[in-house]
Amino acid sequence: MTSAPATAPARGGYAKGRARREAIVRVASEHFAERGFNGATILDIAATCGISRAGLLHYFPDKETLLAAVLEERDREDQARFEPYVRARGGIGILRGMIDLADHNRLTPGLIDLFVRLSTEATDPAHPAHSYFLERYARIRSGTAWALRAADRAGYLRAEVDPDDAALRLTALMDGLQSQWLLDPSIDMSRHVRAAIGQLLTDAGEAALRTFDPGDAH
Repeated sequence: MTSAPATAPARGGYAKGRARREAIVRVASEHFAERGFNGATILDIAATCGISRAGLLHYFPDKETLLAAVLEERDREDQARFEPYVRARGGIGILRGMIDLADHNRLTPGLIDLFVRLSTEATDPAHPAHSYFLERYARIRSGTAWALRAADRAGYLRAEVDPDDAALRLTALMDGLQSQWLLDPSIDMSRHVRAAIGQLLTDAGEAALRTFDPGDAH
């Protein structure tokens, strides 16, 4: 009889705390995107959230921890979005996923601005996101090269294409397009990514890319 009243507030408190944490991460993303890591302040983020500085520090002890949470949340969203693509045979799903991701990114200008700004700041080895971006780009290049090698084994990749070189170029293309798109939103990022990938593929690979349906990979 006494356990139910004690459990309900605990669960309610957990849900409320989780919602508050998510709200802080969302607001921090906007502030980091607008002002960069160095320009954004804990005080301003807390004020936008409608809580005190001490209240925010209850969830995130410093700005570096908050930045890590923002980046981790973006990674979780990207991984969830890519889930249907990674199971496709011949690496073609990942290549199609890159095209669809470029199209999706135009719907999240704040996050694109955040990553462009932070990746530039993080070239400084002292920046708290320096290791994150080093590891992230290495992971993206490795995953793209893996997809291209799988495409090669399936007969989808042109013989002259080196998977590692092509992965580096595709990664650079996607990042460069994002920077240019922030300046000129009329740029169709997905069309350019699609064209670059198409140039790497055989006729069979082009057909597989054209007919791929993410729903079929489930």
